[in-house]
Amino acid sequence: MTGLPHHTLAATLDLLEQLTPFRSVAGQRDAQRQLAAWLENWLIDEVEAEVVLPVADQPDEHGPPLVHVRIDINAPTTVVLYNMYDVMPASDEGWDVPPFEGGIRHWDDKGDVYIARGAENNKGPLAGMLMTVRDLWLTERLHTNIEIILEGEEEIGSGNLRRYLSQQPCPIAPAEAVLFPSLCEYGGGAPRLYLGFTGMTTGRLKVEGGSWGGPRAAIHASNAAWIANPAWRMVEALNAIAPAHANGVLHTEPVTGEAADILDELAAQFSIRDELIMRRSERLTIDTDPWNALAHLLGSAVLTIPDIYTSPQGGRGIIPPLACAELALRTPPGIDKDALLERIKAQLADPALAGAQLVLDDSYPGHRFSIDDIGVMELMNSYHQQQARPQIWPWAPGCAPAYAFAPIAPAFLIGGLGYGGNAHGVNEFVTLQGLQRFQQSLSDWLLAF
Repeated sequence: MTGLPHHTLAATLDLLEQLTPFRSVAGQRDAQRQLAAWLENWLIDEVEAEVVLPVADQPDEHGPPLVHVRIDINAPTTVVLYNMYDVMPASDEGWDVPPFEGGIRHWDDKGDVYIARGAENNKGPLAGMLMTVRDLWLTERLHTNIEIILEGEEEIGSGNLRRYLSQQPCPIAPAEAVLFPSLCEYGGGAPRLYLGFTGMTTGRLKVEGGSWGGPRAAIHASNAAWIANPAWRMVEALNAIAPAHANGVLHTEPVTGEAADILDELAAQFSIRDELIMRRSERLTIDTDPWNALAHLLGSAVLTIPDIYTSPQGGRGIIPPLACAELALRTPPGIDKDALLERIKAQLADPALAGAQLVLDDSYPGHRFSIDDIGVMELMNSYHQQQARPQIWPWAPGCAPAYAFAPIAPAFLIGGLGYGGNAHGVNEFVTLQGLQRFQQSLSDWLLAF
């Protein structure tokens, strides 16, 4: 190990305490712009970064600003560090400390932890990343150029980032590898290394009243025996496109080739019991062995429903003219998402489902890369240097816009040692020991190029 100085953790916690109060959640555009500007200024002041895309020049209508800077030391190689500054909403209820104030507490089972919204996902790793880069730069141990790009829409699809990277020529020149530094010792277990990511399509199923029988405006619920309710039609439509017994799975593609070989090794060390404990569940929705359970998880295109509502909100006293279900379709690499969407539209064209329509907001595909691509072995070695053996996954069941970085580098990695938890939930945390492990692993990865 290269060894980070002891003061680095204290400086990182200080930086994290400065990031925590920014309520950089979706829709809070002022807070997001303020934090983006703050991060840009920090990078200018602390590492003399060159600004590629000034925050002040980005119009509000483009979305939360991107922070794109370059640390150019005239090295022959370049790596890209990607991260996010947006977090999920949180109220104070149930937290040991207010989520947007943050603080250190001692938990008997985990030791000293820093608790705050974003402590794990992803302000904690962001602070750790920035301070690691700063330490290497100040001590003149940095020997690769670094492009840093931070976004404020990771939790809602990364639209602004994807549009930015799709420009010709790409604003980021070809690099050795892209890393999304994160705490990857999930649940305190073996660190994970994902060789790709799932794609996502978002939108809604919408049923409006009208000629098919539903009301064009809210009416008194006493008419329910005569007048069709859009909410019931929406339930019928949901069941037609994604029957409940399948848990939203629309199609499962077999895992083959290199991915199957990787899955063989993963399944041999995978514990369904530990996974259920980490995910706070008592049982899987399928009853099978680890290999097939993982193949089903990774190979399935799944339609999830984060929200169902009617409008206007009239309580029990009305039949609403509109019913909606917010949808997210998660598609693994290799699955034709467009064909799935066309199938859904064809199912909704059934006259029995008149009034139901699929409205799409955004979409991006899954993407995977090879275990032999540059950056992968370097990440594995950064784990080994702290006596950690990674679990290697063919790709992540979670979504990330990895495909958007494909013109820049073959590998888009999420990686880093360190243990945190309760992301998106109450008492989100990172252990202080985990934060140190995270920074050491990131330092070792950067010094490998």
